[in-house]
Amino acid sequence: MAEITKEQVERTADLIRLTISEEETELLTSQLNEFMKYADQLNELDTENVKPTTHGNDVKDVMRKDEPTKWITQEEALKNAPDQDSGQVRVPSILE
Repeated sequence: MAEITKEQVERTADLIRLTISEEETELLTSQLNEFMKYADQLNELDTENVKPTTHGNDVKDVMRKDEPTKWITQEEALKNAPDQDSGQVRVPSILE
């Protein structure tokens, strides 16, 4: 991979409106180039027989089974409502 230049770091900092000093520019350039060297090492690995993964761990479905269930009736749901109208719970208005 191509080496990251000081000008690229300065341009990127300018694009994200980040003010960095000359020393910080030098440090970031050096650190980013070290990172790129590490990424190049990873590209050298033989991954021919490695299956692609989306998760590091096995993902299992933890949801309950979708089975029919007997629900309460509308009358049972409304029996404890302090105020109701036309089969619906009535609440105070929040808009003026």
